[in-house]
Amino acid sequence: MSLNPFLIVAIDGGAASGKSSTARALAERFHFLHADTGSYYRALTAELLHRGVAATDPAAVRAELAELHFGTEVFLSSARLKIHGDKISNADIRSAAVNAAVSHFAALPEVRVTLLAYQRGLADVARKHDFRGLVMEGRDIGSVIFPHADCRFFLHADPVERVRRRAREGQADAVAERDRLDSSRENAPLTCPVGAVAIDSTHLSLPEVVEKLARQIFARLLKA
Repeated sequence: MSLNPFLIVAIDGGAASGKSSTARALAERFHFLHADTGSYYRALTAELLHRGVAATDPAAVRAELAELHFGTEVFLSSARLKIHGDKISNADIRSAAVNAAVSHFAALPEVRVTLLAYQRGLADVARKHDFRGLVMEGRDIGSVIFPHADCRFFLHADPVERVRRRAREGQADAVAERDRLDSSRENAPLTCPVGAVAIDSTHLSLPEVVEKLARQIFARLLKA
C-alpha cells in the first residue's frame, strides 16, 4: 500500500438518505476532508434570495452570480463555503424559504456551472491541508463532479422513512418533491451513476451504513 494515497469518495443520493451523516463519519475515520455540496447550493440560494433574485429570472441570476466571490473555510474536517468572505448561517440555509427554492435554483445551468469548478477545487484544498482524501456528498458527484472518483456510492431510502428522519431533525422538508425536481432537471439530474455502489439505507442504522462504505474504501486504500 502506498504510504500517502489520496482518495476521492463520491456519495450521491436523495434528501435524508443518510449522505451527510455517513460522509461526516467517513471523513473522521479516514482523515478525509468532508464537502457537503448540498449546503453550498443552499448557501447560494440563501444569498440570491437575500439579493431579491428569483429562480424564474435566469438573467438576474446570471448577473448576480458574476458578482459573487467564493472562498473556503476548513473547520475541523469540513469545507465550508464562504461568499465574499462570509459564511451563511445554518439557520439560513435550512430555512423554509431555502427548502422551497433550492431545487429550482439548482436546476439552472448557470448555477451548476458556477459551483462546478469550486467543488472540483476542493480536492486541492484537501491536499493543501494534509487530508488523506476528499469525501464529497451531493446529487451529481459521481456522475458530473468526480465521475472518476476512487469510490462512488449512491444512498437511497424509502420516502416515508426519509420524511421521518427530517421530522426527527426538527425539519419540514418535502423530500419526495425535491427528489422529483432534481431527478427531472435537464442539467446534471439526480441519478445513480453507472458503476456506483447503490445502498438502501431504509432499514440500516447509521453505523451499519458507514461500515458498508468504510470496508470498500479501506479495500481501495490497500490497492493504492
